[in-house]
Amino acid sequence: MDARQKNYEGVFDGQIGFGKTPAIIVIDFIKAYTTPGSPFYCEGVVHAVSQSVDLLAAARDKNVPIIYTQVFFQRDGFDGGLFVKKVPALKRLVAGEPLADIDPKLTPRSNDIIVTKNYASVFFGTSLASTLTANQIDTVILIGCSTSGCVRASAIDGIQHGFRVIVPRECVGDRMNEMHEANLFDINAKYGDVVSKAQTIDYLKSL
Repeated sequence: MDARQKNYEGVFDGQIGFGKTPAIIVIDFIKAYTTPGSPFYCEGVVHAVSQSVDLLAAARDKNVPIIYTQVFFQRDGFDGGLFVKKVPALKRLVAGEPLADIDPKLTPRSNDIIVTKNYASVFFGTSLASTLTANQIDTVILIGCSTSGCVRASAIDGIQHGFRVIVPRECVGDRMNEMHEANLFDINAKYGDVVSKAQTIDYLKSL
């Protein structure tokens, strides 16, 4: 056990576990993060997208709901508030911008849901929590990007809304591995369970 784990032992090392009725939340796996030359391009996200293909296939085999998110702003960024002021490159993510499209490796199907969001958390300012609750979902499996941004924010809001939060580590990505690993550690300590993709697929197959 390293010093970090020892420091958290007995306080921040609990487990939530999988529930009975999951949904997969695909957070911002858009071409902005997977297209070389884009200001948001990130090899860690490219890897996470590839790792997510078979996980989504396992979910579809069991008719588990899959909900995608995209980020869209008005042309002037007005609806992005101070988030767009802080990160001006977000202004590019407008309707009709190819970089705002979901990566074709994970193209949504006709029965999937797509939620538009303006801020980091998938729950903030969206109907997602109501949709999940109405369908008696008790577990949200978060995949997407970035680990330190939208995934972390969504994990925090997820547990605050009363959902079991599961994060398959291979299926999330970030710009820097140090940020990725630090935030996975913190999510696992406080907000949900960070597990392997294999564990998640085994759970989906058991449904």
